[in-house]
Amino acid sequence: MSSSDPTMSAAASTPTPPQTILLVDDEQDLLDLVSYNLEKEGYEVVTARDGETALEHAETHDPDLVVLDVMMPNMTGIEVCRRLRENAKLRLTPILMLTARGEESDEIKGLEAGADDYLAKPISPRLLLSRIRALLRRGEREETASTTQLRVHDL
Repeated sequence: MSSSDPTMSAAASTPTPPQTILLVDDEQDLLDLVSYNLEKEGYEVVTARDGETALEHAETHDPDLVVLDVMMPNMTGIEVCRRLRENAKLRLTPILMLTARGEESDEIKGLEAGADDYLAKPISPRLLLSRIRALLRRGEREETASTTQLRVHDL
């Protein structure tokens, strides 16, 4: 691989694994469209069509980010978001909520449940990718700051 390959770590010169995104929506067409666009950008995508499966996949795949539909049968995205935030292993995982309901009150409910960002459907794949990249960058900065704090604390 060349040094310009984005999957190569500059410091270690070893391949870095792709970032994993858990995509949760009960609409198969949306899962297919968004998965295609994310995979084309080099992300590993794990999909779920309901809240219970989403929680199971989150636990087993430890995603770098969750894209979560609000309105799903049996367990809403709001409840999935709350449960992810209660899980010590997953509580800091960025969550981007998607919904067909664009009212301000719905957005507030999602953010208060622990979502990091909120996007109304129909979605633009380019805007979704931009939001995902921004959330992943923010997560990397917070992880670096946390690691630095731990090192300083150890000294």
